[in-house]
Amino acid sequence: MARIRLDHIGIAVNSLDDGEKFWKMLGLTSDEDDETNHEQGVNIRFLKTSDLSQPPQIELLSPTSSDTPVGKFIEKRGQGVQQLAFEVDDLQTMIDELLDSGIQMIDKTPKAGANGAKIAFVHPKSTGGVLVELLEK
Repeated sequence: MARIRLDHIGIAVNSLDDGEKFWKMLGLTSDEDDETNHEQGVNIRFLKTSDLSQPPQIELLSPTSSDTPVGKFIEKRGQGVQQLAFEVDDLQTMIDELLDSGIQMIDKTPKAGANGAKIAFVHPKSTGGVLVELLEK
């Protein structure tokens, strides 16, 4: 069986600075520069716990405009958990296996994600209503 681990939980927010306030009060920190993914239309800030064993992170996502996927999410549902992201060893192989098993994918080929990762999304219709991001670092 292929290795898989929870990499991050993406939370849609109107503003990265406002969105991080609660998480910083809990002790999460950001030691990376913010990133903009123009293809996805989103500004990104990762927040980490102090655990050094590479725990899952909180990813704050603020839309660059209202017509982006995260912008539409906030408009429809408000701020909140937008996706769960899992790191896999071989993204294209995982996509192919899911498609062969009848899982509906949003992306049938990997695209550029944050921090140089390759990403692909599984359609919520196949996951019980949860948007799942698969990534390969």
